[in-house]
Amino acid sequence: MRKTFKTLLLALPLAMAGITAAQADNASAEGRWRQIDPDTHRAKSIVEISRTSNGTLHGRIIELLNPSRPNPTCDKCSDDRKGKPITGMEIIRGMRADGANKWSGGSILKPDEGKVYKSKMELIEGGRKLQVSGCIAFICKSQVWERM
Repeated sequence: MRKTFKTLLLALPLAMAGITAAQADNASAEGRWRQIDPDTHRAKSIVEISRTSNGTLHGRIIELLNPSRPNPTCDKCSDDRKGKPITGMEIIRGMRADGANKWSGGSILKPDEGKVYKSKMELIEGGRKLQVSGCIAFICKSQVWERM
């Protein structure tokens, strides 16, 4: 009985460290996200968000789900992404931390329109979802992405 109690006392700090590490992972937007179309409520792509050397976040489409044509390119883009394949394309650029679980100051590209929007992101539902907004002037549209 005494041995079991000692084992439990030793295991408790390890279990708490594991819970803290899991919460820390969910406190970051880094990782893979399923982009959900707000109109159809279907997943459109898989986006991987990572941190750059200067501390900002950027995101790339790593997989298109049910593309309208094979190997689509960003024909409507007007910047350095024009004519490049959408799979592998950086669509989120320059997002900086803006408080706890929030990022702003960057931009997001909507490849099917070729438009770049000012963007902000916020973790919601304990880090299981990411609310991503794109804005032109005071008009904003949001999507909720799901963590994979």
